[in-house]
Amino acid sequence: MTITELPGTTASPAAGRRITPTGRLILPASADREQWLTARRNGIGSSDLAAILGLSSYGNELSVYYDKTGELPLESDDSEPALWGRSLEENVAREWARRNRTFGRRVGLVANDARPWQMCTLDRRVLRCPINEGDSCALEIKCRHQMKAPMWRKGCPDDVLAQTLHQADVCGFDHMHVAVLIGGNDYRQFTVRVAEHAQLVLDLRAAAGDLWARVETRRPPVMGPEADPGPLLDLYKRLHPERSGVIRIDRDGDAQDALSDYLAAGRDESAAKKRKAAAYAQMLAALGNAEMAVMGDKPAYSIEQSNKETPDLKRLRERWPKAYEDCVTDKAHDRLSIPDNVRKEHAR
Repeated sequence: MTITELPGTTASPAAGRRITPTGRLILPASADREQWLTARRNGIGSSDLAAILGLSSYGNELSVYYDKTGELPLESDDSEPALWGRSLEENVAREWARRNRTFGRRVGLVANDARPWQMCTLDRRVLRCPINEGDSCALEIKCRHQMKAPMWRKGCPDDVLAQTLHQADVCGFDHMHVAVLIGGNDYRQFTVRVAEHAQLVLDLRAAAGDLWARVETRRPPVMGPEADPGPLLDLYKRLHPERSGVIRIDRDGDAQDALSDYLAAGRDESAAKKRKAAAYAQMLAALGNAEMAVMGDKPAYSIEQSNKETPDLKRLRERWPKAYEDCVTDKAHDRLSIPDNVRKEHAR
């Protein structure tokens, strides 16, 4: 007999009731997304771990800090991957339950008894463990792009491992199950055992606890120059969607150093482009009217035709003005403006 999962329709336990060996329910699964986003600001959740550890391309520990302090707008992830991930979650959960002849249900937001700031949202609380019926455990569900398949070859990637170990630490589980659907048709499943990562669990708890202490004392993390600038640029745009006023940086050595580095990088970039163009010209000169250059019996480089579709916006506006109005948008963007006298001063 195969027992499949029927999640999300039954009444959730009352808030505050212990529902895992060391975890209590803070918010039921029936709560709307805005309630959940607000409630999770009261602690560090499992999805925050990747950002705190520098394993996420969408955030870092500074963005987690500003989210928990309420200084960032309450934003839900409405991207296409997130939308389809949530849509496919139930199907992946049902398939895991079918293959493992078990069942489970959604729970909601859970907090650790001893460390209330340590939270997690379980995708599914497994009601009968397929490994040992007496064990208490849960299921984490992922949907990933096919390009991410190599990361799952030997088990869970680092960000998922950190997430599931945090969940186990919150709830007192000795293992977690993971089901992933890759590229829409490649299903895989794994088991993460806490005993195999005992020291890592303590390290994750310490990292999360350190950031939460900063949140409570309003001490933002200091990001070093080695930090990935992508999440930082996104963070500062969300923190300051509108700008006005003036600040002085006469005594701010870091800001002045950053200005010098930015201008120096621009000069290096310009010089690199010129060197690249000069080398390209020399390579064409060596080719003459040939198509390919070889070294011994191996190709060195060749000239190949490449096509790229480029819209003629002027023609579109003149011939089909309504289509132009419907399809072409003028998006505002920030541009860093540096006066010429400042550029000359830092070029000395």
